[in-house]
Amino acid sequence: MKKRLLASLLAGVLVLGTLAGCGGSSDEKASSSSADTEETAESEDSESEDSASSGDADVAEALGDITMIIANRDEFLSEMESGAIAAADSLGVKLTTVDAQNDQSKLLQFVETAKNDGQKAIIVNPVDAAADACQQIVDAAGDMKVVFVNRPPDDIADSAVLNDDVVYVGSDEMTSGYYQGQYLSDYFKEQGKTDIKYILIQGTLGQVSTTNRTASLLQAFEDNGINAQEATAPLVADWDRATAQDMITPLLTTTEYDCIVGNCDALSLGAIEAMKSQGLDPTSIPIVGIDATTDGRQAIHNGELYMTVFQNAKGQGYGSLMAAANLVTGKAPNEGTEWELDETGHIVWIPFEPVTADNVDEYDNYELNIG
Repeated sequence: MKKRLLASLLAGVLVLGTLAGCGGSSDEKASSSSADTEETAESEDSESEDSASSGDADVAEALGDITMIIANRDEFLSEMESGAIAAADSLGVKLTTVDAQNDQSKLLQFVETAKNDGQKAIIVNPVDAAADACQQIVDAAGDMKVVFVNRPPDDIADSAVLNDDVVYVGSDEMTSGYYQGQYLSDYFKEQGKTDIKYILIQGTLGQVSTTNRTASLLQAFEDNGINAQEATAPLVADWDRATAQDMITPLLTTTEYDCIVGNCDALSLGAIEAMKSQGLDPTSIPIVGIDATTDGRQAIHNGELYMTVFQNAKGQGYGSLMAAANLVTGKAPNEGTEWELDETGHIVWIPFEPVTADNVDEYDNYELNIG
């Protein structure tokens, strides 16, 4: 089911050049995102009888307590956290998650705290994914194993940050935007159109996810013979739904466009709300997103979102905790999971998957496959 379209797109994806991982898109802000400065969530205590009996005692003893640092709590990253908690529970490990609130200095303090507590590994969703900023995290971790999750160090394919003790778990963003472009290309070719104008709503400029989702979208248009032109300059909405709605509203009745592309579902949903507020029908043109969030999937059911791309948040969280346990116990980072390890041995890729009205029910009922 989930891989049936991947083979047909692989040839197109290969021309995109250097692989890059997911940079961490977000959706609607959770209400607690600005409140948590200390511990924000914890798995079941590994010392409890139930946890210890269900987990691997040797792994639990080897790994001990572990901290997961989230750059800033939102819907997607909270779902990722739940996947890590599931893995921790399955191993009988105590996991504490903390929210850096988009503050690199606070993130580094959390790393130092984990090191001073004698933890053997740490999971980090970085605030700043620049190579030098990620190297600061590795340096602060000292002898701890480091697992970057969801947002990779820049230039990941040639990254000097990753090694046998520092790995990345996430999704290849050069496939996410490509799926959007592929589906839009097929849509317009069925209408006999090869010249189109699009409105693009972007995430945060400079982030790997924003850059690669946009680049792969445009590459897909080119590969499929679609002459795609900007209807307006890209709208930089920083992954925020309300910002996207505000920015696109004045353009909807003053600009000629054939489709709307959001770098994530939140941005596309903002466009949908803007159209409704202007008395326009969002089903009249294709609007596409990425992440297959709960609201995004509902918009597909409503016929308002043409397609989205599933990014496995729970899988990323689960895979990151398993990678941490594997590094500490001397195993391959992907052992105990269904996902592939790249040729360097330092990246666990969790694939993106296209979601449309034809298969959205399968993702509504998605359950994390835990061994």
